[in-house]
Amino acid sequence: MLWPPLPAAGRVLARRVGATRVWSRGLAAADMGKGLILGVYSKDKDDDVPQFTSAGDKFDKSLSGKLREILTLSGPPLKAGKTRTFYGLHQDFPSVVLVGLGQKAAGVDELENWHEGKENIRAAVAAGCRQAQELELPSVEVDPCGDAQAAAEGAVLGLYEYDDLKQKKKAAVSAELHGSGDQEAWKRGVLFASGQNLARQLMETPANEMTPTRFAEIIEKHLRTASSKTEVHIRPKSWIEEQGMGSFLSVAKGSDEPPVFLEIHYKGSPKAEEPPLVFVGKGITFDSGGISIKPSANMDLMRADMGGAATVCSAIVSAAKLHLPVNVIGLAPLCENMPSGKANKPGDVVRARNGKTIQVDNTDAEGRLILADALCYAHTFNPKVIVNAATLTGAMDVALGSGATGVFTNSSWLWNRLFEASVETGDRVWRMPLFEHYTRQVVDCQLADLNNIGKYRSGGACTAAAFLKEFVTHPKWAHLDIAGVMTNKDEVPYLRKGMTGRPTRTLIEFLLRFSQDSA
Repeated sequence: MLWPPLPAAGRVLARRVGATRVWSRGLAAADMGKGLILGVYSKDKDDDVPQFTSAGDKFDKSLSGKLREILTLSGPPLKAGKTRTFYGLHQDFPSVVLVGLGQKAAGVDELENWHEGKENIRAAVAAGCRQAQELELPSVEVDPCGDAQAAAEGAVLGLYEYDDLKQKKKAAVSAELHGSGDQEAWKRGVLFASGQNLARQLMETPANEMTPTRFAEIIEKHLRTASSKTEVHIRPKSWIEEQGMGSFLSVAKGSDEPPVFLEIHYKGSPKAEEPPLVFVGKGITFDSGGISIKPSANMDLMRADMGGAATVCSAIVSAAKLHLPVNVIGLAPLCENMPSGKANKPGDVVRARNGKTIQVDNTDAEGRLILADALCYAHTFNPKVIVNAATLTGAMDVALGSGATGVFTNSSWLWNRLFEASVETGDRVWRMPLFEHYTRQVVDCQLADLNNIGKYRSGGACTAAAFLKEFVTHPKWAHLDIAGVMTNKDEVPYLRKGMTGRPTRTLIEFLLRFSQDSA
């Protein structure tokens, strides 16, 4: 391929690194200590010059227009989410990574149900930071690109990769805001993304490392570090028995690993007696399916079946770090679902905390069994709202895939607030039905008040939600089925392959907005 000649002032060697054109002055790796990531908008017309952000314009002026000049010469216009790296342009930043931001005027897309501009920033900055990581740069400064929080989220989420158990790790890259822009927004973005990364770490950790007890200890450590306005109660099996949580215990009894009921409190409201919001998360630290055992293919992914507990607990830790003026309680029934001589058998009948009996026709529908007792217990706090999250059904993955979290709720008020939060974060939600049509399929039961599976194969996510509804009397409750968003292959560009920690940022944004509305 022929490369265009550079003007004499900037004549350097051109080469390719993957799909990225790189202009190099032959700097040694040791000289490339700090990188700079700058945003470039798409051209409005073919004959337009490249359009930088304000930070990019300022940097280009410091180089007497050289950056724009060599970008124009380096190839076709930079597309959204793509990068192009230049070396040797500035003594303070030997490596400059330009990232494509898409259209400058991008805002809320009502068909996509997200803010396209913010999503473009997250994806672009993540790509730029990964490029810096490939170059083994120890630190980068990041252009806020018009939204410092979104830029910070892109940097922190994009760089994260679970490598805790590997000897060989990728180069650590420290990202900081370029210029004296909105430092508060940048710090908020770091906290939001770090919350999601905590959930990703909890979900990705192998089940032999992430036992119910270990999960509770990690959350306790993070929460106590986050704020002094916290309480943590790690409830043992004896307490669970005293509470009459027979449904939860029926799942836990199949494993040698002892169950834990984790209860965390963040008391951020200036009014100590202010009723709390209660978050409930499914905490199956490994799900074999029990006696109704799963196929062996991809069973390893079931280490993340505690994703509900991971996301709600991480959101509360983040709320504490943000010092939000709100009271929040997190509840996580934690156990394994394993086959053994003690395990639930298909056809067994168990009794939940509220006295309702449940016929367990499929032991792999265990998440709803442990959530039933947790939801009953949630009502004892006189909460303002109850929100539960769970990797509950494969049917939700079939229905929505990784595009959005399915939300089943008895409150349009609560739905609207979750939806508005998700538009802001780009971690979307979609409302699903709670029809009586589905309730009839779980209450028509031969041996007990309820069956833990629906009469028919279809609508599995809906019958699971209808089952949970039988343990809720609160008028503002939402069930988030996060099974479809549990993992990422390549769908979300600013997340690497693996467990996603979704929708942690949406839960944090929901709490942030709730605290502002209540102030």
